[in-house]
Amino acid sequence: MKTRKLGNSELEVSTLGFGCMGLSFPDAPPKEESIKLIRSAFDLGINFFDTAQRYGDNELLVGEALEPIRNQVKIATKFGFKGGTHQLDMDSSPKSIRASAESSLKRLKTDYIDLFYQHRVDPKVPIEDVAGTVKDLIQEGKVKHFGLCEADAETIHRAHTEQAVTALQSEYSMFYREPENEILSTLEELGIGFVPFSPLGKGYLTGTITANTDFDKTDARNIMPRFSKENRAINQPLVDLVVAIANDKNVSPAQIALAWLLAQKPFIVPIPGTSKLHRLQENIGGANITLSDEELNKIDTALKEITIVGERYPQQIQAKVGK
Repeated sequence: MKTRKLGNSELEVSTLGFGCMGLSFPDAPPKEESIKLIRSAFDLGINFFDTAQRYGDNELLVGEALEPIRNQVKIATKFGFKGGTHQLDMDSSPKSIRASAESSLKRLKTDYIDLFYQHRVDPKVPIEDVAGTVKDLIQEGKVKHFGLCEADAETIHRAHTEQAVTALQSEYSMFYREPENEILSTLEELGIGFVPFSPLGKGYLTGTITANTDFDKTDARNIMPRFSKENRAINQPLVDLVVAIANDKNVSPAQIALAWLLAQKPFIVPIPGTSKLHRLQENIGGANITLSDEELNKIDTALKEITIVGERYPQQIQAKVGK
């Protein structure tokens, strides 16, 4: 697989990363199967793996899977929650950041973190203090690069002034294009890489979800307004568009969605996640598809005529996420 640099940094990674969060969901495969999948991703050319302290036992899983090949991969993890769990409040105080770093190093079975993201902007702690603490960790050799998640343009500028931000991780896909309003231009101006999560629209862009799809009762999409039955019906034209383009090129809708995303900027590195080997192979195939200027213009013209309805998250969660 080809590689990309995250902005102006020296952090060069595979064109696609692997989002490991789903391997710690309740319906995830058994541990040994998950470890095998992560190692298969590496064998297939992926060297960039994303986890977080907040994802339950995910760091332990990723650490065990990658320990034999640690010097050949880049590991990204995150800090910013008390105790590292989503049930507790945000905490990006310097003391908490340092505690999170030590915990992550131990759980990941490593002595350095390649990319250390603030998981969400903490309104109680000035971003300069956050960046300054990570800067100290970088000088100590425990962290290589600093990242932010779902930060707005002003926060990115302020953080970057204190310590160079290597990458921003936020949601971005044909299904959620808000970063195009301000974030992409900010990243390009400052030389910062972009790591989109949910590049397949939480599965919506695979072409396998319709208004009649019934999600398992444990599926988080049940509480997402964008995935209500009514909104899925309204948003169906986007799926129809992606499926039509995929059929024309004899590839899958997911591969078109990833190829489109990669074509937006050369500093974009999506991190699709999956628990299935055939989906992993399919995603990697998307990195090898090139859309012509004509095809991209056709897609963009069509996208302008499609209005996506429904918030990403329920109201109580939406207030806590960023850009």
